[in-house]
Amino acid sequence: MPEAQYTPRLRTHFDDVVRPRLIEQFGYKNPMQVPALDKVVLNMGIGEGVNDRKKVESAAGDLSLIAGQKAVITKSRKSIATFKLREDQPIGCKVTLRKARMYDFVDRLVNIALPRVRDFRGLNPKSFDGRGNYTIGIKEHIIFPEIDYDKAAEVWGMDIIVCTTADNDEEARALLTAFNFPFRQ
Repeated sequence: MPEAQYTPRLRTHFDDVVRPRLIEQFGYKNPMQVPALDKVVLNMGIGEGVNDRKKVESAAGDLSLIAGQKAVITKSRKSIATFKLREDQPIGCKVTLRKARMYDFVDRLVNIALPRVRDFRGLNPKSFDGRGNYTIGIKEHIIFPEIDYDKAAEVWGMDIIVCTTADNDEEARALLTAFNFPFRQ
């Protein structure tokens, strides 16, 4: 007998609650017109990676723990003498999450990580790019429960880009609000 397929809690919430709410709000004719989450990209730029490659590898290890998937080390495309940067030098890391891992990550981000941010007043509602994608900048990667605060060598910032299938910012904001993203008023 085949093993049962795992469905994330947020995916079930999307199918049962969010999709009908958005159909009602925007008057879509077809359920496939409803905007959905497409992918989530996590990115860490490590400026000190120019001097010390171990910092980039350490950051990639932390990012892999946060995402639950191996991080790819990004390299510089060209040399810049002012920054002491050479071509193909490791300067950061990134992970692209899709499907089940993406829904699990968004669930953890909204319900566990964001409430742990110091002096958190809500997400900036203007961080949409005009095509329905949303970007969050986080100053400390230690807000995620997977990172042990005592064992973290350094504290790095990271970018989280939530890509949706929405055509405009209004639809994307409605989608993310339905997923309980805490936007500022």
